[in-house]
Amino acid sequence: MEERVDARRWAIVALAFAAIMLNYVDRQVIALLKPMLQADFAWSDRDYSHMASAFQFCAAVSFLGTGWFIDRIGLRKGFAIGVATWSLAGMAHALVGSVAGFVGVRALLGAAESIGTPAQVKTAGIYFPPERRSLMLGIGNMASNFGAVVAPLSIPPLALWLGWRAAFLLTGGLGLVWVVIWLIVTSRAGPTTTPADDAPADRVPWGAMLRDRRQWAIIAAKALSDQCWWFLLFFMPDLFHRLFNLSQGALGLPIAFIYLLAALGSLSGGLLPTWLLARGIGMDRARKGSMLVYAVLILPVPLVLLTDNAWVAASLLGLALFAHQGFSTNVFGMTADIFPSRMIGTAIGIGAFAGNLTGMAMLEAAGFSLDNGYGYAPLLILCGGSYLVGLALVQLLVPHLTLAEPGAARVMPVSH
Repeated sequence: MEERVDARRWAIVALAFAAIMLNYVDRQVIALLKPMLQADFAWSDRDYSHMASAFQFCAAVSFLGTGWFIDRIGLRKGFAIGVATWSLAGMAHALVGSVAGFVGVRALLGAAESIGTPAQVKTAGIYFPPERRSLMLGIGNMASNFGAVVAPLSIPPLALWLGWRAAFLLTGGLGLVWVVIWLIVTSRAGPTTTPADDAPADRVPWGAMLRDRRQWAIIAAKALSDQCWWFLLFFMPDLFHRLFNLSQGALGLPIAFIYLLAALGSLSGGLLPTWLLARGIGMDRARKGSMLVYAVLILPVPLVLLTDNAWVAASLLGLALFAHQGFSTNVFGMTADIFPSRMIGTAIGIGAFAGNLTGMAMLEAAGFSLDNGYGYAPLLILCGGSYLVGLALVQLLVPHLTLAEPGAARVMPVSH
């Protein structure tokens, strides 16, 4: 019986992994097809930035409500509704032909896709006991990178073969297939927690959270790191196209290589602090020391502009995203360390909201920089240094990280 329950749990893990992977495939399609779409519709770089910003803004705002939605509707139905909505929004890209139309469907896609993170975390909480949740979350965190690897290997050839509209329709259609499988599998797999294990989000005092220095540390870390992730996610194919004149069909391998390194960064981000803790280093030093390593590793990213070899550039960008994912994994780990369990979702949601807003600002800055002849240099320099600034703010706001007491709601005020 226990083996049967475990098999169902791992089926849930596989489905959650697939959903997050599809989440990243759907959001990357437009970036990978940008050269083709820009030629067809005569977009400017500012037009494309507006589309990306619409996605970011709606995702940012939605992060404040999707956790509540999942709790209110229930994981099984809520996750299905979210995936179905973002899949239909992805397919709708094939039906529009104007900048305004693409902005609209990108906005809907961003709002719907924001459900992925709270649904992933809630899946771990419901279907897995505490001692096994970290493994599930680690696997889920790697799913986004696998999606980012699969997309550049499959989308450009698919678009060249069947046309760009087919690329949107087929990737969105996979999400609808996922919804059917999810509803079937979850109907046979019961949760492992009781309602008391999952405290309602409305018990978390938002005012107190925003007066808490720990919350502002998470905001600072997410705001100063996520902006670089979103910029590279949306503009990396264009960067390769501009700097190395790579054709639509040749973009796939170097970009897939970059996101493979990012996946390894996610894994290392969990292993490094664990290794340090096992050697007797305290939680504060282990967590911040790990973040420092990754903040230093991303410093060379502006050197991309000094090479004429696409694979050298791919290695530098891969190192940057390896560092980002390692840093990001430790930001989530830090949140789990310093906040009581019933407050973690809200703390992460507020941090993700901040990260999406700075990501939107970065995308607008990219459009301005490219349209006005400044190129990618200012953006890559900003990416290189922002992680150290984020870590410095974490240190300033929370000089010593301490484990939260289970169930505690003590606030660390911003000012004494």
